[in-house]
Amino acid sequence: MSDFKVFWEEAVNILYSEYENQNRTDEFNQWIKAIDYVSSHDLTVVISVPSTFFKDQLTRRGDTAKLQNKICELSGQRISLDFEIKPKDFSSYDNTNNNNIKITSDNITPSDSTSKKSEKQHPQLVEKYNFDNFVYGVNSNFAYNAALAVAKNPGKAYNPVLLYGGVGLGKTHLMQAIGNYAWKESNAKIIYITAENFTNEFIKALGQGQTAISKFKDKYRSVDILLIDDIHFLQKKDGTQEELFHTFNALYDSNKQIVFTCDRPVSELKNLSDRLRSRFERGLNVDLQPPDYETRRAIIEKKLEESHKSLSPEIIDYIAHNIASNVRDLEAAIVKIVAYNELINKKDISIETAGQLLRDVITSPKQANLSIDTIIKVIAEEYGLSSTDIKGKKRTKNVILPRQIAMYIAREITEFSTTEIGAEFERDHTTVVYACQKIEESIQADSKFDSKIQLLIRNIKDYKKSI
Repeated sequence: MSDFKVFWEEAVNILYSEYENQNRTDEFNQWIKAIDYVSSHDLTVVISVPSTFFKDQLTRRGDTAKLQNKICELSGQRISLDFEIKPKDFSSYDNTNNNNIKITSDNITPSDSTSKKSEKQHPQLVEKYNFDNFVYGVNSNFAYNAALAVAKNPGKAYNPVLLYGGVGLGKTHLMQAIGNYAWKESNAKIIYITAENFTNEFIKALGQGQTAISKFKDKYRSVDILLIDDIHFLQKKDGTQEELFHTFNALYDSNKQIVFTCDRPVSELKNLSDRLRSRFERGLNVDLQPPDYETRRAIIEKKLEESHKSLSPEIIDYIAHNIASNVRDLEAAIVKIVAYNELINKKDISIETAGQLLRDVITSPKQANLSIDTIIKVIAEEYGLSSTDIKGKKRTKNVILPRQIAMYIAREITEFSTTEIGAEFERDHTTVVYACQKIEESIQADSKFDSKIQLLIRNIKDYKKSI
């Protein structure tokens, strides 16, 4: 039977996230990280642990059952775990068997970075996130080249840099590629951390008193490169925003490189202080868009090459044509199709079976080829208006609401940016942002209005299918 390693790695990643959310990363490092994947045969996954005592403790703690259940859920197969006892010297243990597992601890201080020469990989960065394996097209060419320029000349090329775009488009990949490149090419002190973990660490320091706060400030203000992922998390976090503002100034004034990622343009973030927003916007802001067909196909072929797997040209073409949302969904589709081939099918998969396996991704809410004109047409008919009314300059109440709904739905179910949506309505992106905020407020306040919006979205999708 086929190798379950990909499911093992994903199971460990999920457990890490669970432990991290519970502030139990020390336990994870002590127990889960010390387990090595060995092999699999039939429906048995073989793992190695350092001792019988260790194995018994894993079972008693419930970690064995958690790992087994996660692999079963991911693979769709009822597997069992088998243990090998392999004593190891933990003083020289580098976890080489788990290199593909994404573990990004946030508790490494800048002083730890000075030991680079004795480490194979920065402890907070994922080795597979590098420039060599980032497949870019017209959707991400600018972002790729900007990130590479920063990696080669940190603090000098562009500073700060903010990469923004939807989920799974490569923001974290490029951010960590900057760190990995600089780590290998210099003695730079680098910290990578999510905005959520930065916030949690700051709150913890506040609770521990002035000494802890001083250590926190020193940690983040003495680095050469600071990489903070998902800054949209900072909305409504006034205290953390204040601390980051001063950290930003300290690093910027010292010509240290700062890189952020966000899931949208900074202008669309709510509850963010104006002075911090101005810092984000001070440097180079670059967006990543969903990949086009040619880039999607290149991504699929690259991922297959890296994993030493293969799919028929027809299936590659089918995936590239039908999954237009983001790179993460493409990768998930590849894993699922390949796993089904190896575990169940034992031969080239058919288009029909692929469609069944990927139906949830293919029918994702973002519609790659849905036009804004279609949205306007359906909403105009619903409210007894013309498309010209919706796109026109009328400011009467019976027109304003449908217009705002059209803008909101266009943002929710298409891949167009707020700037592109605004252009369709002959307005700027700030008008679109305001319209979306108003509709979101109405949705939260009125469940019937929410149901109305969902019905309109279904009608729009049904209309698209009928033409």
